[in-house]
Amino acid sequence: MLTIDANTPPSPPKKQKFYQSLYVQVILAIIIGILLGYFFPDFGASLKPLGEAFIKLVKMIIAPVIFLTVVTGIAGMNDMKSVGRVAGKAMLYFITFSTLALIIGLVVANIIEPGAGLNIDPATLKSEKVSEYVSKAKDSSLIGFFMNIIPTTILSPLTEGNILQVLFVSVLFGVALASVGERGKPITDLLQVAAAPMFKVVSILMKVAPLGALGAMAFTIGKYGLSSISNLMMLILTFYITSLLFILIILGAVARYNGFSIVKMIRYIKDELWLVLGTSSSEAALPNLMQKMQAAGCEKSVVGLVVPTGYSFNLDGTNIYMTMAALFIAQATNTDLTLGQQITLLLVAMLSSKGAAGVTGAGFITLAATLSVVPSLPVEGMALILGIDRFMSECRALTNIIGNACATIVVARWENALDKEKLDLAMSGKLVVKTEENH
Repeated sequence: MLTIDANTPPSPPKKQKFYQSLYVQVILAIIIGILLGYFFPDFGASLKPLGEAFIKLVKMIIAPVIFLTVVTGIAGMNDMKSVGRVAGKAMLYFITFSTLALIIGLVVANIIEPGAGLNIDPATLKSEKVSEYVSKAKDSSLIGFFMNIIPTTILSPLTEGNILQVLFVSVLFGVALASVGERGKPITDLLQVAAAPMFKVVSILMKVAPLGALGAMAFTIGKYGLSSISNLMMLILTFYITSLLFILIILGAVARYNGFSIVKMIRYIKDELWLVLGTSSSEAALPNLMQKMQAAGCEKSVVGLVVPTGYSFNLDGTNIYMTMAALFIAQATNTDLTLGQQITLLLVAMLSSKGAAGVTGAGFITLAATLSVVPSLPVEGMALILGIDRFMSECRALTNIIGNACATIVVARWENALDKEKLDLAMSGKLVVKTEENH
């Protein structure tokens, strides 16, 4: 069995007790969190700060991790044209599969009709929270989104944590560093050295990941209760099953065509998936995912460009949710939508999903923007799914991160930037990556 650190040469594997594994610790934490939230709801709800604190800790480190990975990756590339080529191929992949996810959500909702029979009067649906999302949706536009990619200063992205702004500055600086040749080598070397302690910080933060997962899960169950999902169980089940089929069939076919198994890839990133499940945030696993993809044979430059960009543009789970939720609201309120109106919803969702990318609560904001284009569809209907959103966010986040891992390997293969031998080792379970739980 080969052990690889994303930043250091291979070293012999170290025997690890099962309870020392991050994913085992997170699974136990999730179980404890569910039990605490169910039997002691008030206490469970009070543990919310644990989950929030962990997410803040991870967000604190995301910007420097992306900056160091992207800059050193691009600076080490001989051909600057390949930067634009990687970005172009990644965007082509993102647009294709994001649109496919929207279509699948629409088709399944029409077949299953999870909202049929609820017969809810839209006039009875009033929520201040919905009004808040609607106002945010009005503020978000595609032009505003692209303008927001440009930071106030070259250093502000590192303090504000906007992923796309960090990526924008990192690509610029990486290209500039590569352009000056030997004169830039001391800075490149310095940044490569700085990457080691930065990833060590990530490993230290991951020690408290189980606490974060416990707090987030205890809060969700304690605040909303398992009983809150019973009335809308059909929508939840439909969404989870659709997402699972999208991963196994659509992404599975893409993976097989590109020489790897989607199931084996999921097993390879299981630590990150459990972390996402526990915290309901795909950002919690971003630093680890970048290390894992690099260790599996994807070149650093490709990982640095595809993974952070995918977190804003490749949201398969969010897109399935959007069209499915829109049709659920229409069915629940007995609002008949013509084929033309459904196609309009689809087209608007394609644009709005990019316009609110990277924004907190993006799923709900884009849903509000999408619903508003069909006057007969009551935006107030969003109040129906506010209560179960926490139970659906886990599935959205899991589908998103699996989609981004798949995209990274595929784009790396398209770009001939994939070490097939390392990938095969990773997919066969013979590669143990020395990330957080192994340090």
